Amino acid sequence: MARRAVPLRAVFGAASAALMLTLTLGTLIAVAMRAEGVSGFGPGDWGAIRFTITQALISAALSVLGAIPVARALARRRFAGRGFVIALLGAPFILPVIVAVLGLVAAFGQNGIINSALQALGLPTVSLYGFHGVILAHVFYNLPLATRLILQGWLAVPGEKMRLAGSLNFAPRDIQRHIEWPMLRETAPGAFLVIFLLCLTSFAVALAVGGGPRATTVELAIYQAFRFDFDLGKAALLALVQFGLCACVGLVAFWIALPQTAMAGLDGVQRRWDADGLALRIQDCAAIGLACLFLIGPMTLVLWGGVPALIDLPGTVWRAAGTSIAIALVSMALTLCLSLSLVMWAEGGGRAGRALGEGIGALALAASPLVMGTGLFILIFPFANPQDLALSVTIAVNAAVSVPFAVRVLAPALRELEASYGALADSLALSGWARLRWLILPRLRRPLGFAAGLSAALSMGDLGVITLFSQQGNETLPLAMYQLMGAYRLDQAAGAALLLVLLSFGLFWAFDRGGRVNADT
Repeated sequence: MARRAVPLRAVFGAASAALMLTLTLGTLIAVAMRAEGVSGFGPGDWGAIRFTITQALISAALSVLGAIPVARALARRRFAGRGFVIALLGAPFILPVIVAVLGLVAAFGQNGIINSALQALGLPTVSLYGFHGVILAHVFYNLPLATRLILQGWLAVPGEKMRLAGSLNFAPRDIQRHIEWPMLRETAPGAFLVIFLLCLTSFAVALAVGGGPRATTVELAIYQAFRFDFDLGKAALLALVQFGLCACVGLVAFWIALPQTAMAGLDGVQRRWDADGLALRIQDCAAIGLACLFLIGPMTLVLWGGVPALIDLPGTVWRAAGTSIAIALVSMALTLCLSLSLVMWAEGGGRAGRALGEGIGALALAASPLVMGTGLFILIFPFANPQDLALSVTIAVNAAVSVPFAVRVLAPALRELEASYGALADSLALSGWARLRWLILPRLRRPLGFAAGLSAALSMGDLGVITLFSQQGNETLPLAMYQLMGAYRLDQAAGAALLLVLLSFGLFWAFDRGGRVNADT
């Protein structure tokens, strides 16, 4: 690395690290200073903690268990549209959660298509709200993610292992025992912990289908203490508990996330002769078909129902859409600045600096948006009205939440870039802004475009910190959609959902595509 580049990286890297530490640990310290001790907890608060952990455990377990047969079927079957199905499984990660909830309402709500069919058959209906609703919504949202994570494990099984198993005349049961189950022991725990962490910090699901004394999560309890009771001490203490839970899960995930060196091979999985039996074909077709029906059905209902309502949306929805686009674009730009500064700073500091920089970038995984929002409210309140800074706070928190994903995308790409061209750039004395302009930005266009699209889409669909600071006139599109759902204007809510999906996926496609166009330099 060129020495002349160190000051530039140090300045911007230190500034980005300081901002991330302020938004995560700084807000946590502010929260801790307002906490009143465990004695401030009542039975309802302890119930919220128990419910949060319980629903996260059950949701993660069901998501992983349901994903295993789907991932196995996709790994050993080749069929027309397979690539589309796999791509579809990645869509829910950038699908706004509130849209997924509305899709479940259209399918499993009191007047939904499922309950209407059950009533016609004289069977008991399904309740979408409360404990069952939270579990159902989390499984719906996280089953695709679990499938993608476990599918990567199956596709990483080297072809020579399968050829060796064939030469030894392994039956399907032998392949499961000696090849598939060892892979699952390495892959499934990590997938479980990722989804468990997502369920711990899920706010929109609990807000829409949870609630009540028996279905309140810690995030929802923070919102209620903050928004309705204005009990900052209790909100701070609950936020501290939330951060502690997420930090513990993150440490466990770091401990068990071992590299799959035993699975290293020369090529991909070959044709699976072990699954040619009729029973296994039916099993795999059923797994893929039911998963697609479960995932596509509710979304088709809400998006199809939103088409006629799209032209009849109130003006408040269109204003909220403009607000969300502005927030998403500014948040995306801030995410890229923070992430690129952190990874450049980390790359210039050797192994220790790399671990420090990427570790700071991952801190936001332990701090949910509501935790950061609560801390920022406490910090801002003595000096200004936090509601006047609602959009600025939302931008900052959305950017911080997206930084861990952007860092994971940019860090390996920058590391490979420096390994390939760093010595040449040093010999040309290419440093500072010149190095950034002529080497780093052109060569990182693809990962930068993907990170920009992902950040913009995540910010576009966020329904988190804005609920703490919102007031008349500064609603975002997800918040406006939630308000329409609360007013039982489901047709207009479906139209807002369609608009939100189009904008979220449009932003992701535009930036991701923009990063790939003419990116051969």
